[in-house]
Amino acid sequence: MASTPLSWRESCWRFTRRWLYLVHRWAGIAGCLLIAMWFLSGLVMMYVAFPALTDAERLAGLPPLDVATVRVPPDAAMASAGLARFPRSLRLEMMGAHPVYRMVDWSGKPHTVSARDAARIEQVDAPAAQEIARRFSGAAGARWIETAERDQWTVPNGLNPWRPLHRIALDDAAGNELYVSARTGEVMRDTNRSERFWNWLGAVPHWLYFTPVRADPPLWRQVVLWTSGVCIVVAISGIWIGWLRLRVRRRFAHGSAGGTSPYHGWMAWHHIAGLAGSLFLLAWLASGWLSVNPNQWFPGRAFAQPALERYAGEVLPRFPARDGTALAGMLPGTGAPPREIRMAWQAGLPVLLVARAAAGTAVTTQAYRADTGAPLAFSAGALAQAAARLVPDAAVAGSDLLQQDDAYWYSHHQPRKLPVLRVRFDDAAETWAYIDPDNGNLLGRSDSSRRAYRWLFNAAHTWDLGWLLRHRPAWDLALWLLSIVGLAGAVSGVVIGWRRLFRRRRRRA
Repeated sequence: MASTPLSWRESCWRFTRRWLYLVHRWAGIAGCLLIAMWFLSGLVMMYVAFPALTDAERLAGLPPLDVATVRVPPDAAMASAGLARFPRSLRLEMMGAHPVYRMVDWSGKPHTVSARDAARIEQVDAPAAQEIARRFSGAAGARWIETAERDQWTVPNGLNPWRPLHRIALDDAAGNELYVSARTGEVMRDTNRSERFWNWLGAVPHWLYFTPVRADPPLWRQVVLWTSGVCIVVAISGIWIGWLRLRVRRRFAHGSAGGTSPYHGWMAWHHIAGLAGSLFLLAWLASGWLSVNPNQWFPGRAFAQPALERYAGEVLPRFPARDGTALAGMLPGTGAPPREIRMAWQAGLPVLLVARAAAGTAVTTQAYRADTGAPLAFSAGALAQAAARLVPDAAVAGSDLLQQDDAYWYSHHQPRKLPVLRVRFDDAAETWAYIDPDNGNLLGRSDSSRRAYRWLFNAAHTWDLGWLLRHRPAWDLALWLLSIVGLAGAVSGVVIGWRRLFRRRRRRA
């Protein structure tokens, strides 16, 4: 009896299903390996971050500032550095036993100038770096290992202006190492043996932070986009197939996996675990793809230079602080000696931000007016009025003094300053500015795009949800449970793929 010819719809559907199964089967072999690796490394990253020198650690390690030996005022230091505008940052601290001004201009280039004779410091050799590391750490056994442009723990591009870096071992029980800039003498990074070990199982594979790849930013972005993109295709095709097979299975009264899957063994595990975690997996992969900001869809977190200079109220390279004798007379004589003095224009006022180390790595900061030496005091109204300069074409729609975390300003892996003043604008981007009410520091920027990114990435990828974060270990338990479901689907897919490949190879033999 002749078979009935298929309609064009049936033919298209059969063709689509065939390729759907083929794509999921063969792309899924590599995809499931990557997904399993990402889940395992993500669990490590919940507790061990990529090596970085936090600001608190940096301040705690700086030697006490010898203010009395400062002979050069900040104006002369900026002139020596050749700055035509007031820099993005200006601070006074010790480089080993030597007081220096450290500046970062608006192009991101660092400058270091001696606070004793205004000499520019543009090169720091290995013995000097070793001494800087010894004073910073208090370790007698500081030992130079190498000077290199980058290694596995210094791959981020943010370190580029300070390269090359001297790597100094402290020869202590924890295996601590410091990286000192060969250009400026700044301690830029610290690592320890435990941190390095766990990062080989955490951030390095998770972010594909392998030195040859990460050293080429465009290449690294493409690798992340394409690997995560292929895994998204694998996930979508698997979800589609999973639902198709569920509909087929409804015709049967009995079967494996509680009658919900036509498969047995590893295939049943893959089918059920894949469907159970399908939405989480798809959101997790898609948010990981968004993490490198494809096509620059989401703007940065900081205001641009013109806005920052308008808020500062000064663009010329001048500041009313004088030499160390004048500074010492302005600062209170009680308390711990300062570790750093930042000099900035905030809301039209010259401000000294004096950081002192407390117990451990704790740091306290007091703000003073640089022109009078009086403790700085801003009212919320004055800061909101100054913040209006950030978005001159819009009006201030309102301001709020946040006393606790909310959906967009919260602490997780990084602490956020509280209380914080949030100033809202009525521009098309619905811009928000976050300002430290104690000293006028501009802490961050947000707009409707960044707030959307908060939900598309942070909420979907790391589950930074308020209730979970406020009631830990609820956050830990939720991520472990979801990761185990995802791992079950990925590992079962790896086993199935390996068996299929092995079976095909045995047939050919």
